[in-house]
Amino acid sequence: MYPGPDIPPRQWRVETTLPVAKLGAAALFLALGVYFADGDPVRLGAGALVAAGLLGWGVRDLVAPVRLAVDADGITVIQGFAGRRHLPWPEIEQIRVDTRPRLGLATETLEIDSGRSLHLFSRYDLGTAPREVAEVLRTARASRPSGPAGGPPR
Repeated sequence: MYPGPDIPPRQWRVETTLPVAKLGAAALFLALGVYFADGDPVRLGAGALVAAGLLGWGVRDLVAPVRLAVDADGITVIQGFAGRRHLPWPEIEQIRVDTRPRLGLATETLEIDSGRSLHLFSRYDLGTAPREVAEVLRTARASRPSGPAGGPPR
């Protein structure tokens, strides 16, 4: 299905280098924990705990790399560890980009508000700038069919 005459369904995903870096960092922390443990279970446990967190985070990126998708009916977002949730266009109240200065740089976050839930996506989640994704979503939303199910865009 196409959201409009010129807009094919699209999806945005985590870049492949990100989970590889997380899994590599998990192995590094585990190795550092073993190397510096010297019989101290706290050091080994701290390294293993950080490694387990990074491992889970990296596995999520491998299991569910697609964070956001758009089609004629609405958008699909990731929910929980690797679940999906479809939001029809009438449920979406607002699509905006929040820009904040942080450490001398401006960070952008895509915000999709459905009234009952707020979904946030960074550049790392989408693999591209949130501002570009927001424009695609707004265009797809504006070109959706109107009628009882669609209604006018908000």
